[in-house]
Amino acid sequence: MEIANKQNFDDIRPLYDHEVPHAINTLLSDDYFRQAAEPLLKPISWEVFSEAMLACKSVYDFQRTVIYPFMKQLIAKTTSELNAVGFDKLKNGSSHILISNHRDIVLDAAFLNILFFDKKINTSEIAIGDNLLIYPWIIKLVRLNKSFIVKRSVSVREMLDTSKHLSEYIFDTIANRNQSVWIAQREGRAKDSDDKTQTSLLKMLTLHNSSNPVEALKPLNILPLSITYEFDPCDYLKAQEYQLKRDNPEYKKSQADDIENMRTGILGFKGRVSFKFGDPINSELSKISSDTNRAQVLELAAKAIDTEIYKNYTFFPINYIAYDLMENNNSFSDKYTDEDKAFFDNYLNEQITKINIPNKDHAFLREKLIEMYGNTVKNFVSAQEV
Repeated sequence: MEIANKQNFDDIRPLYDHEVPHAINTLLSDDYFRQAAEPLLKPISWEVFSEAMLACKSVYDFQRTVIYPFMKQLIAKTTSELNAVGFDKLKNGSSHILISNHRDIVLDAAFLNILFFDKKINTSEIAIGDNLLIYPWIIKLVRLNKSFIVKRSVSVREMLDTSKHLSEYIFDTIANRNQSVWIAQREGRAKDSDDKTQTSLLKMLTLHNSSNPVEALKPLNILPLSITYEFDPCDYLKAQEYQLKRDNPEYKKSQADDIENMRTGILGFKGRVSFKFGDPINSELSKISSDTNRAQVLELAAKAIDTEIYKNYTFFPINYIAYDLMENNNSFSDKYTDEDKAFFDNYLNEQITKINIPNKDHAFLREKLIEMYGNTVKNFVSAQEV
């Protein structure tokens, strides 16, 4: 099934190779880009960085020459380990839509592509919401780095056409261009780590062939992916947001808050980071009866993705401790020591200390932080019971 020509996707697609030199020149002449990038580059000077940028003539050049070394330096500074399991699921160079839980605004997809680079696998295209494209230089930068735009700031009247357009783009990218795509299982991060695939995402993915949702999903080769960060540098910001929303239901994050979350996520310490590919869900889709209605198909597909994500988390002592605290039992006491418990208790107190808001509710904030680290184990346990 051929869909539209490439020109039709100019409003959302990543940059083509021939557009790279102009985009780089535009970026380097943008003072706001320099202000944001220069502090992150040290000890590399702006002049050396600019020369490296100007030498890039393709998207691959940019990823290899600029993104890869920057990310490697970042990984060395902010993680103690980055690994992945299950590359065998990416068989025969076939393309997939990689649907993962969502922890970090920037790094979920960035880490994934570094892992692909190291394995000499073609990097994936990345879905990014236009709510994060706060400045013109961010739009240029993400499109240089194989990102396509998910338009969220459109009217209700425009939403169906916009979603269909995105669905057609993703189908064309996977089925016709043989290019894998990464997208989070939900809009925004699951701030309590209770990961659930939104059926609205799957509905969007079927719009290129809306009359048959199962047959619309199968060519996308959906491959669930579990992402685990030992420590989430933004955990205290997420807990803070929970209290602010509790105390004022009208509270909404500002653009400045988004930037703070991005900066904290990028620069903060993450400890051990693990990516694990689950099994493709096409075999589960094939079990769905032809008379199953659309809503049920989407629910069953979401459940299949969630089950794979839950089964493939990586757990660290703090996850088991948090789960036992949530459940008020000792189910996993063999997975941690008294020293681990003391460490986690101290960690929680340190993170809560970083929060500065009116009427700071220590007990509530502690509870939310514990949920962030325990809900993955809770979901893993539930997946084993199915």
